[in-house]
Amino acid sequence: MTPIRLLVVDDQAAIRDALAVMLDLDPDITVVGTAANGEEAVTAVEEHDPQVVLMDLHMPVMGGVEATSRIRAARPGLPVVVLTTFEDDESILAALHAGARGYLTKDADRAKIVQAVRGAHAGQAVLDPDVQARLLTLATRTPALETAVPLTVREREILDLIGQGLRNNEIARRLYITEATVKTHINNLFAKADLHSRADAVRLALTLAGRRP
Repeated sequence: MTPIRLLVVDDQAAIRDALAVMLDLDPDITVVGTAANGEEAVTAVEEHDPQVVLMDLHMPVMGGVEATSRIRAARPGLPVVVLTTFEDDESILAALHAGARGYLTKDADRAKIVQAVRGAHAGQAVLDPDVQARLLTLATRTPALETAVPLTVREREILDLIGQGLRNNEIARRLYITEATVKTHINNLFAKADLHSRADAVRLALTLAGRRP
């Protein structure tokens, strides 16, 4: 069987290199490249043509959520597995909304990571047990609003970008406005929708997106 072509993405060189060496030892996997941030990851996908991407989330230049979204838009069939230290609601929802097929935390051992890579390559969704539990809890929560929120066009744009996992400075760059203006719009939409955290905003963005035709 031909080994699975894997791209490893992490901003910490020691972790990135250790993962690459460790996973390349598995007979079912060959590491074809590494990247230090999301922007490099997008380029590396085109250069190395991997079959699975192992993606960190919080990185400089471009984070893992935005990189996942771009990779999945360009190559819908390419599975991305998130490997991160973060397991908060916002990070989980944003990564899955961006198209990640798996979500693991960095306390996962080699066997679990290898299993996740194999599973993602086979078309399976691979989630850390703690992440699965959090998703079940989130699924039982009622969205803040049961009807469409009366947001302005700009507020809706910003809500969608929050749902994609973008931070305030990234939203400002995307919309060509100042970060202070972004904060003002976020404060307004939080007040209108009775939101108390960015995780609430991500849930609302996903709920509204699901209602689109």
